[in-house]
Amino acid sequence: MHRFGGTAARLWVLGQMGAARLDFAGMPDCTFWKLCGSGTGEGFTPVPNTAVWAILAVWADEDTARRRVEEAAVYRRWRARADESWTVFLAPTSARGSWSGAAPFRADAAPRPGPLAALTRATIRPARLAQFWRRAPAISDVIGRDPNVLFKIGIGEVPWLHQVTFSIWPDTESMAAFARRDGPHARAIRAVRDGGWFSEELYARFALLGDRGTWNGASPLAACEAA
Repeated sequence: MHRFGGTAARLWVLGQMGAARLDFAGMPDCTFWKLCGSGTGEGFTPVPNTAVWAILAVWADEDTARRRVEEAAVYRRWRARADESWTVFLAPTSARGSWSGAAPFRADAAPRPGPLAALTRATIRPARLAQFWRRAPAISDVIGRDPNVLFKIGIGEVPWLHQVTFSIWPDTESMAAFARRDGPHARAIRAVRDGGWFSEELYARFALLGDRGTWNGASPLAACEAA
């Protein structure tokens, strides 16, 4: 995640949505990557946030991931321009579905007790856009008030059509309790299933390996380490 302050920096990163593709296309050890924008607030709105942008990349192992994030020119450029940058390193423990026709996450890490991350990604059918985005603010409000969630953000590749949610939880039980609780989130899930709102979906969980940098002045994983 990267936060850009001034107009010049925001225009620069907008251009990176095209230019950075060349960097990742030339990295043979990067097996999957996406450049994403975000929505306003914590990202769960249809109004674009020109300040917050994200890079998602998949590598063969943690050592390669850390080395590339530290040394690759594209990451150095983004950090130099950004007011704040935060990278979280993850190992997939489960994954189902597809993303752009691919299965990007090889879930070969064993689930472990304690904190975990969850990612959902969907391509929204154009005919269902209005219904989906009418529900999003209520879901954002509920997850924002949940005392258990350690970090959450909504990002996407194509505004309005491609939505990604990413969240970090202290344990599996608290994440499952949020998913099961009756309310805007549960009702939206039922509507998605009943109405076939998505043309492509992916759901994945990850073990936390560590992070680099800060978000809002601190590491979002600090609460995990203090527990």
